[in-house]
Amino acid sequence: MANIKSAKKRILVTETKAARNKAIKSGVKTAIKKVEAAVAANDKAAAEAALKDATSAIASAGSKGRMSAGHICRVLHYKKLHSHLVIHPAGLHSLLICHTVSHSPL
Repeated sequence: MANIKSAKKRILVTETKAARNKAIKSGVKTAIKKVEAAVAANDKAAAEAALKDATSAIASAGSKGRMSAGHICRVLHYKKLHSHLVIHPAGLHSLLICHTVSHSPL
């Protein structure tokens, strides 16, 4: 346990940031699961809405520095969020340039 005041504060700040990061990453995972569930249920309207929410959550996590650009590319590529539906997440292209996503920027 730290004895110096600044070290004690640093511990508290680190715990706060870790909790915030965990909540944001958990929200991204939940959003991805909602897209996958809607696609599995063949509900195109719900899948489009869930995809919009998921891309927003992913872009938000990327812009806040919680997820790196490479991690976002892997999520989109391996989860294949960009190919489940006809629509493409236009918001992500302004955030990053991803070599693993096969479609061109909109």
